Amino acid sequence: MDITRAEQRILHLLAQGGWIEQQHSKGSKLSDVICFSRDGWVYPGLDLALFRKLKRLKAIASSGGEPYRITGRGLRLVRSQPDNR
Repeated sequence: MDITRAEQRILHLLAQGGWIEQQHSKGSKLSDVICFSRDGWVYPGLDLALFRKLKRLKAIASSGGEPYRITGRGLRLVRSQPDNR
């Protein structure tokens, strides 16, 4: 399955140890998502539509209220790069 370049960038960042945190509005509705690199830097290329698509593809998941991380399926979707750690 082919994925877009934006999805590819996010999955590479997550494969290297990054995570995604959610922010909710007062009505517990999802209002924003923030993607962090493994060093704690914020990556600005993630929006709600891209986040929902990655969830729908089951490339990312959260368990026990923790931040979203890449899944095994997400690792298979991401193309290998020499700088992946």
